[in-house]
Amino acid sequence: MLSAESASVVRATLPAVTGALDEIASRFYATMFHNRPELLDGLFNRGNQASGAQRRALAGSIAAFAGALLDHPDTRPDALLERIAHKHVSVGITDDQYTIVHKYLFAAIADVLGDAVTAEVAAAWDEVYWLMAGALIAMEARLYHAAGLRPGQVWRRWTVVERRTETADVVSFVIRPSDGRPAPRARAGQYVSVRVLMPDGVRQLRQYSLSAEPGGELRRITVKRVAGTDGAPDGEVSNLLFGDVCRGDELTLSTPSGDIVLDDAEDRAPVVLVSAGIGCTPLTGMLSHLAALGSTRRVLVLHADRSPAEHALRAETRELVERLPDARAVFWYERPGPEEPEAREGLMDLSGLELPAGASVFMCGSLPFMRGVRTRLLAAGVPARRIRYEVFGPDLWLADAADPAQPRV
Repeated sequence: MLSAESASVVRATLPAVTGALDEIASRFYATMFHNRPELLDGLFNRGNQASGAQRRALAGSIAAFAGALLDHPDTRPDALLERIAHKHVSVGITDDQYTIVHKYLFAAIADVLGDAVTAEVAAAWDEVYWLMAGALIAMEARLYHAAGLRPGQVWRRWTVVERRTETADVVSFVIRPSDGRPAPRARAGQYVSVRVLMPDGVRQLRQYSLSAEPGGELRRITVKRVAGTDGAPDGEVSNLLFGDVCRGDELTLSTPSGDIVLDDAEDRAPVVLVSAGIGCTPLTGMLSHLAALGSTRRVLVLHADRSPAEHALRAETRELVERLPDARAVFWYERPGPEEPEAREGLMDLSGLELPAGASVFMCGSLPFMRGVRTRLLAAGVPARRIRYEVFGPDLWLADAADPAQPRV
């Protein structure tokens, strides 16, 4: 791993570099996109750039990786790296792009930190970068190989065979490969990237979970139309899909990716699926998979939403729970309605709720929601290693995954 000489330099400079990482990342992206505008065409999401989410995720992952190398020099932080590798494969990242990133990232470090970046400091952080990049390149190569794809060649055309309105702001698309070849293998809980051509001629992409059983030749994604808040723009991809895509249209999708998946090998372990809002989508995919298998596992579905009318896939969730012999669903609504007379009012509260011993817990929702639920799960005695999460867009919670002493949530 990190050489002793570089470790000493990185340890001494980590506070300064970490403190400046947000500015470094901002300078890095601005310069790279100015000089290489083609990277914004079908590779980076403009909404994540505008909101700063991509910048914060990059800064957090670098800081987390460097910290992990120092704190646990004999252990590679694979939980951190695997998540990034799956995201990269889902958009078709290739080896050569790491060289491009290196060029502009280290130029940004030099610009922001100035004379503090001596030759010794630059060499130490260069070692950190290539350790991280090398590990990611190897992981991504294995993922491409497992999918039977050449690096970067992840895109394929799919035809919409059904468009289904779920709520006023959510629609599902059932799709099949346009070329007639078999659908790629997918696992319950994974996602795909959808790449669309925007009115200004630039291709943009967004990840969407597979929201139904991923076997067979059909797939389903469920899209919530995203409205911008606090000055952030509306979601470009979600609004185009919601407003323009109909049955018979074609979409460009990547190969399925994602490391938060339901493990069929644990066919006896109970499962707890915890979600809020549109975070229900990957967990509905897991629930659908369990129902398709005729699973006898104990399943507890916990979901929070604003109201029954705004709860996407609500009726389907109830139907899937009824199909399983040992499953139960509990819903919370800020504004309860007659559609769910047994639902609880307010925010999700686990007090008084019996959690199955030895359960694998899967979460998806906003970061504040998941942080709060995780805290309550830990207090209830659920081991951290059995709590896993999915987050939409750049992962701003990655630092929690980098420390082997604090297993991935």
